[in-house]
Amino acid sequence: METGLWAFGVAIIAFAVTAVIGKYLIPFLHKLNFGQTILDIGPNWHKNKQGTPTMGGIMFVIGIVIATTAGVLLYAVGHGLDSVSRFVFAGLLFALLNGGIGFIDDYVKVVKKRNLGLTAIQKLVFQFLAAAVYLFVMVLCKDNTEILVPFVGYVDLGLFYYILMAIVLVGIVNAVNLTDGIDGLAGSVTFFACLFMMLIANVMGGHVANVLYAAAAAGGCLGFLIWNFHPAKCFMGDTGSLFLGAMVCTIAVAMDLQLLLILIALTYLIEMFSVVLQVSYFKLTHGKRLFKMSPIHHHFEMCGWSEMKIVCVFSGFTALCGIGALLLVIFG
Repeated sequence: METGLWAFGVAIIAFAVTAVIGKYLIPFLHKLNFGQTILDIGPNWHKNKQGTPTMGGIMFVIGIVIATTAGVLLYAVGHGLDSVSRFVFAGLLFALLNGGIGFIDDYVKVVKKRNLGLTAIQKLVFQFLAAAVYLFVMVLCKDNTEILVPFVGYVDLGLFYYILMAIVLVGIVNAVNLTDGIDGLAGSVTFFACLFMMLIANVMGGHVANVLYAAAAAGGCLGFLIWNFHPAKCFMGDTGSLFLGAMVCTIAVAMDLQLLLILIALTYLIEMFSVVLQVSYFKLTHGKRLFKMSPIHHHFEMCGWSEMKIVCVFSGFTALCGIGALLLVIFG
């Protein structure tokens, strides 16, 4: 019960800080003309969103960092530092590094007027460097290379752990980035992903810092959605989506739940693999398309689904995946 109250308090702080910052950040971004350029790779009607401020993810980056840091440190005053607190701060470092990469990408797009921002190679190099920094810090924090396998227990992967983690970290960070394509989608999906990771951390016990971290993330997403629900008053940009992707990964890694992350992050992965399948099929068939448009949320848009319907369905699917992951932890 006490942990639940702390989690609620941290979530409220993240929500309030994010929502209040949005009130001042959005007019400031308008003043700077930091508007999103809508590319031709999306549905034509998205052109109506041209000029909507981007880099809005700054608001929840600040809200989540403040709420997590304050919550963990204040909890430590009365209870001592949680044994996994260092994992949380390592995760925040990784999230901030990725948010910084996203900020550079957004800056190049809106200030330097290069629509595609950083090149794919540049992004990947920076992201793998960020992953290397995070994994190095994690080596300093813990001396095991184990992951939790439901119904089996902990399995030691040895040195392969670090190679696998680098691929998983960069892959899911980019998958979340691809999910950020319509109003409210990435924020809503991430809210449910973090909500269920918070519940899982609580069920596992000994992970109070992770409970607070996930609660702050969920609260920050809700605070941002005030400004990002359709019709969006701002977009999170790569600044926000790369930060969220890194954050989701590190919450799971801190609990050795890399396998369950596949289930919790399944919505993101479907988005990513829809792009991979589309590109591969296009090349193999010399111009034919598997989907009307990718990522797959655009396919459903082209089928006539509204943005709100897509957000509700994808969020509901994420919640079901979260329930499945929670049950695996309880009974596995």
